[in-house]
This record gives sequence, C-alpha cells and structure tokens, in this order.
Amino acid sequence: MPSRKPSSSRKFQRTQARRLWLMYPLRLIKQPVIWELGHKFELVTNVRQASVTDEIGIVCLELEGAPAEVEAGVKWLRKLGVNVEPVELNAIES
Repeated sequence: MPSRKPSSSRKFQRTQARRLWLMYPLRLIKQPVIWELGHKFELVTNVRQASVTDEIGIVCLELEGAPAEVEAGVKWLRKLGVNVEPVELNAIES
C-alpha cells in the first residue's frame, strides 16, 4: 500500500490538537477504528493511554489536524457508535 503524502495546502493550514476519551462498544473492540480514522481524514492520531478488554475499549486519543478535519473525525467516530468526550487536563498535565 503506498504511503500518503501530505498535500501542499496542508502545510499552511492552521492545526489544532485535541485529547479525547473514546469508549468503544463491544461490537467495535476488534475493529481498527483509529487506523481508519487516520486514513479517512487528514489527522495525526496518537494513543496516549488505553485499556481494552473483551467487553469494552477505553482510549485516550490525541488528534491533530485542521479544525474541520478534527470535527469531521469526531463526528465519524460518534456515527460509528464510539462515545467521545474531551479530556479534562489535571495539574500534572498542564
């Protein structure tokens, strides 16, 4: 599979990084949801923390990209049935 090269217009776009908690339903546990997210949208994904069992998946994910891409990615996750919540930073992380 050829690697994707960033478009030249992407270099000059404003980007944002958001940390999110994702809670996967049982039916999505074994699906490559984060991989798909990074390929469907121009986003950099970074798993910060994860706990996955046979019954539930909880992931702290950092998304970086243009604000419209981040929003579209979050909407796509929710449409799949993933519960998406913002990470509340604590004093140690800030």
